Amino acid sequence: MLTLYIINTCDTCRKARNALEEKGIPFKTHDLRKDGLSAGLLEHILERVPLLEALNKRSKTWRDLPQEEKDSLDATSARRLLLEQPTLLKRPLLEVDNDTILVGYRDGDYDSLSG
Repeated sequence: MLTLYIINTCDTCRKARNALEEKGIPFKTHDLRKDGLSAGLLEHILERVPLLEALNKRSKTWRDLPQEEKDSLDATSARRLLLEQPTLLKRPLLEVDNDTILVGYRDGDYDSLSG
């Protein structure tokens, strides 16, 4: 079964969820804010999605970070920051299989998936 990692209040996550429902594709959701982001889950995601691709640099959370913190970000501090503030993780993340996680959503992204 597919897993959709979301923040429930995110409009893009809502669109992704609706697209899967319209195609009749079964999936489960994991709300990163409500259900949390454990170190194990973060590593699971980062084994499939490059760290720089996983950071949501368009978020308010990112924009509110001090510039010196952004400039000094390395792999360790980025992981710590993602665990402290899961809204910094790009979303939605759709785990298609054990090796593939699709990042973000635009209309048509799930057209190749079948229900």
